[in-house]
Amino acid sequence: MIPQVRKLDSFEAFTEHLRSLGIDLPVDEVVEPGGVLAQPTTVHDGSAGTLTVPNRFAILPMEGWDGTADGHPTDLVTRRWKRFADGGSGLVWAEATAVCHDGRANPRQLTISDSTVSELANLRSVFHDGQIVGLQLTHSGRYSRPEGAPAPRTAYRHPALDEPSGANDASVMTDDELDELVALFVQRAVLADEAGFDFVDVKACHGYLGHELLSGFDRAGRYGGSFENRTRFMRDIITGIRAAAPRLAVGVRFSVFDAVPFRPGEDGVGVPAATEPYHHAFGAHGSGPDLDANEPFALIDMLRDAGVGLICTTAGSPYYCPHIQRPALFPPSDGYLPPEDPLVGVARQIDATAQLARHAPDMTVIGSAYSYLQEWLPNVAQAVIRSGDASMVGLGRIALSYPHLPTDVLAGGELTRRLVCRTFSDCTTAPRAGLVSGCYPLDPFYKARPERVELATVKRRTRQPRPR
Repeated sequence: MIPQVRKLDSFEAFTEHLRSLGIDLPVDEVVEPGGVLAQPTTVHDGSAGTLTVPNRFAILPMEGWDGTADGHPTDLVTRRWKRFADGGSGLVWAEATAVCHDGRANPRQLTISDSTVSELANLRSVFHDGQIVGLQLTHSGRYSRPEGAPAPRTAYRHPALDEPSGANDASVMTDDELDELVALFVQRAVLADEAGFDFVDVKACHGYLGHELLSGFDRAGRYGGSFENRTRFMRDIITGIRAAAPRLAVGVRFSVFDAVPFRPGEDGVGVPAATEPYHHAFGAHGSGPDLDANEPFALIDMLRDAGVGLICTTAGSPYYCPHIQRPALFPPSDGYLPPEDPLVGVARQIDATAQLARHAPDMTVIGSAYSYLQEWLPNVAQAVIRSGDASMVGLGRIALSYPHLPTDVLAGGELTRRLVCRTFSDCTTAPRAGLVSGCYPLDPFYKARPERVELATVKRRTRQPRPR
């Protein structure tokens, strides 16, 4: 039986449970008002210059499912961004925005184009002076679903992922097509600059195209095989942005390590879906998820040489190893029960981030996987920043229910427990059922929407597994 974090309601209970798991997770007993989390930090970009972030909290980019069918923002998108703006985070790494219709991961994902740039500029304008705001540029590759059904474009044939992702008959992107996509990313970055964003993210995580290319060990041609070739897509996009939009800073969010795909076992608990040997896990030993830092360090060195001063770490993919990517006790309807205490996954990502931060102390490194910590998030965040294990702390799912957590923490107040994310995963189950994205259990706005009734029906129909 995995204990719920909310029941570990004393420092002694929490730290004793960490010891029982055999994990070394930094945690402070007392969070200091005006302490290290309230201190500014500086991003040094090789082209755009210096960006000063007013505190150590960041909102992580998430994939919205509430735009229009042609990729324009709606009132729901504006509400979410406004809540992020008012929540007090010093930096907002804004949501996954597709560079083209065919690269959308869902039929309501935002796109950036000539027709949407003015609306994205309006979204950028909701933020406050001093906040640093970026836009994540993405192509979903294997997980493209622009009309709802799988329409994958893959980097290479994958023996374990082609069938479950609907890519058995998909065409592998050619080198010429990737060249064209590099140019498109650069064009979209120019639009992001025109819209007023401080930086763009060349996304390379979670199984999407930029991430899959990093593991293209078996791919032939200019974009596969060697490390130089597998990083060419990212490197050429960054070089192109530098030439076309020199005032725009560039960040990169990447999966530092990966793991073999998982599937539900007979008891609903996740088990490996692929057998050894498995050699498609970037940044990991064999099937993973233990970090092999050689190539992640090499990637960081390459980014530093390209003038990138801002990176954000994550791991794995929500599609084939979600317990690695976003530790949670309650799985989505199409997921599996965690095969480990989710705190193990939290500690694994925090440690990997720390290794990168120590390798590149001159770069601003934002860590992920904090939502599962719940009430203990500020205590771990302070300890991580204080020890230099990251420059900033990223807030993902918890920002949907509790966007103003940074304001409360920085003011020295108590957390509002009814808003603390419990990782129910409804924010994943709902979009995968075609419903708009949002926090249905905790946000009163979404509780009152009719989609909540539909979501309950979906969960009953799919018999969502329950934690042990």
